[in-house]
Amino acid sequence: MLSIVKSYGLSGINGYVIKCEVDITNGLPGYDIVGLVGTSMKESKERIKSAIKNSAYQYPIIKVTVNLAPADTKKEGPLYDLPVAVGILSATEQIKCNNLDEYIILGELGLDGSVRKINGLLPILISARLEGYQKVIVPYDNCNEASFIDGMDVYGVKTLKEAVDFLNGELQLNKVTPSDFSEMKRKKRKAIDFKYVKGQAQAKRALEIAAAAGGHNVLMIGPPGSGKTMLAKCFPSILPELTFEEALEVTKIHSVAGVLDSKDGIVYSRPIRSPHHTTTTLALTGGGKHAKPGEISLAHTGVLFLDEMPEYNRQTLETLRQPLEDGIITIARVENTIEYPANFTLIASMNPCPCGNFGSRDKECKCTPQAIHKYLNKLSGPLMDRIDMHIEVDSVTYDELNSEELEEPSASIKERVDKARNIQLDRYKNSDIYSNAKMNDQQIKKYCKISFESDKMLRYAFEKMNLSARGYNRILKVARTIADLEGCENIEDEHIIEAISYRSLDNKYWS
Repeated sequence: MLSIVKSYGLSGINGYVIKCEVDITNGLPGYDIVGLVGTSMKESKERIKSAIKNSAYQYPIIKVTVNLAPADTKKEGPLYDLPVAVGILSATEQIKCNNLDEYIILGELGLDGSVRKINGLLPILISARLEGYQKVIVPYDNCNEASFIDGMDVYGVKTLKEAVDFLNGELQLNKVTPSDFSEMKRKKRKAIDFKYVKGQAQAKRALEIAAAAGGHNVLMIGPPGSGKTMLAKCFPSILPELTFEEALEVTKIHSVAGVLDSKDGIVYSRPIRSPHHTTTTLALTGGGKHAKPGEISLAHTGVLFLDEMPEYNRQTLETLRQPLEDGIITIARVENTIEYPANFTLIASMNPCPCGNFGSRDKECKCTPQAIHKYLNKLSGPLMDRIDMHIEVDSVTYDELNSEELEEPSASIKERVDKARNIQLDRYKNSDIYSNAKMNDQQIKKYCKISFESDKMLRYAFEKMNLSARGYNRILKVARTIADLEGCENIEDEHIIEAISYRSLDNKYWS
């Protein structure tokens, strides 16, 4: 007898329907599974067989053939265990459900018949909802994740027996109760407050501009112990809150990667990723056998912090160029090509030389010119061109450290950031962007008009600093953000001057 159970597969963060076709025929006992399946699915025979027997059902001692259609897409992971088991029990008439084709069924099975948590549920549910499916059976441990999807009847099961009894009408399961995202947002990420950072007014100002724009990249250059890492750790405290749409997109990525906290079920604050400098290219960009998302995708809508940037492998750093420009990362493999979102703010820090004291106002550098040149040139020109603001962070004085007076708190800075972000959301409400940092050439011409005097200053800077077209556009974008922070409708001369100043270190360190 033939039975068909619907499940779902993933390509990147997009789902597609998988039909689990189970055929029970007379013949020698055996179990064959086809449909371009991976190793984990080939091993599913023993899991499914033991789960059925240990749930007090009869496993057929005749020929069992399973096909996962479509046959031209690779099937990975154990999430098809439950639908295949349901298909076997339906084909042997141990499940009698007239509307089985209305359900999407997902779950991994344990040998005892328990249903275990799976990765990638949220993107699957979103895709299934778009396809018009209304009823889904998922592992109970995934219920928190599923609770943020409206318009679907989602049922959580702990065991195979619960799923069978529910489909047979012998057990009533409650639908997953929808969760309130606004309640989740009250959970605040622990971040250091800017009021504890002594001095460093220029660096704080640059980070405020970066947060207000939602995408201006910042490189901090200074000696060891000047506070670069602490400034980066304070940065999350002034970031705007995640919207629900952004949270869903981030959660899809984290769910596919298998790093989503099952207790929360959703990412409720902007992600902050800080990979070690020994990280590999695949770990940063994503990829591998199953083309999983990497650190830059896990930082989507949030921050990627690279501490001591020149210590990273140069080839690894060069892979940042496309995502910094396009906001996506394309992973090409023989079997398929997958795109993951990678729209993040890059916050990087570095010493100006191997000893760290080159350019310091009170410390002597002991490095040779050749050593300094070699160290600085670990960062390529094209990569540096994609970083909007280069900030010098020098050591703080004893009097600044010993001062009892607290600096401006993060809450005050965040108020200005939120006002500037709201201005941008209103400005770009009819477009596909939401911040100044993502403006294209046409939008720059429309929203970044400058006076004759500002144009003269920008022309002088362009020629004197040997700026590229990308550098020119980034200065205009930063100036637009500075004007928004000041509440100005038009870009003024002082906004252009400040934006130009954030590119001046190119001549000091890289000339």
